[in-house]
Amino acid sequence: MNIRNSLLVLALANAAASGAMAQDHSGMDHSKMDHSTMAPSKAEESKVDQSKMDHSTMDHSTMDHSTMDHSKMEMADPSREPIPAVTDADRRAAFPEVHAHHRHGTDTFGSVLVDRLEMDDDDGYAMEAEGWVGGDIRKLLITTELHGDKHGLEEGAVDVLYSQGVRAWWDVVAGARHEFPSDRSRSWLAAGVRGFAPYKFEVSAMGYAGNGGRLMLNLEGEYETLLTNRAILQWRGEANLRSKAEPEQLLGTGLTAASLGARLRYEVRREFAPYVGLQFERSFGNTRDRRAAAGEKTSDVSFVAGVRFWF
Repeated sequence: MNIRNSLLVLALANAAASGAMAQDHSGMDHSKMDHSTMAPSKAEESKVDQSKMDHSTMDHSTMDHSTMDHSKMEMADPSREPIPAVTDADRRAAFPEVHAHHRHGTDTFGSVLVDRLEMDDDDGYAMEAEGWVGGDIRKLLITTELHGDKHGLEEGAVDVLYSQGVRAWWDVVAGARHEFPSDRSRSWLAAGVRGFAPYKFEVSAMGYAGNGGRLMLNLEGEYETLLTNRAILQWRGEANLRSKAEPEQLLGTGLTAASLGARLRYEVRREFAPYVGLQFERSFGNTRDRRAAAGEKTSDVSFVAGVRFWF
């Protein structure tokens, strides 16, 4: 009986201890507890799923890396051949001498552009065209310009020029010019420059020398405003100057005439574009006086319609 009593007392004591451990800990202040002495066993550590742990919040700056054994870390494969250093021979092979290099091709090309083929509201017509054949630097250039009305051709000219590229977008030209019809037939030596000025202005300055010491200067400029991908507004200006008067043609000295026009074209195809526009022309100086005395117009504004094409 003594043994049974002893066992009963021991069982009651264990039950009392278990009830004390199951009490409510929600009221306890864990902030004052020293958790540094608590360490999970190796068995408990093995049960932790570290794949679900957020390592981004860990402060690795306080870790002591001096105790890490780097000898066991995986190193680069020593069997791979290292990249050799670049030598002078390699540089010479990559950048050979280019003294014999051709900047431009030697093939021959050609093109024809009819920039203006138009009629105005006074039954007049005009045509300006140019064609060339050659390469990127050297080419043969032929330009022509015609003006007339319902009574026939009033004046025309053909220039045959050799064109030499001297800088990017600039050519020097030289050759000859012939004017017609027969009652105004005359030949000139021609020289000048053509190209693109800054801001994409297409300009031409041509000087002419004729018999009897006659000199003539023709200045032209064009600028295109891209309204849409196919609608283009072309501005065009021209001025003519002469050193000697030619009374039979009602031409004086100095600035004889100038014109300014605006043409809006629509490129149905890049090679074909109809257009409409306005053209303003005016005579100056002695030329204006001679034309007024002969009953001719000294200034005129006309509506024009035509087509521009090239091939």
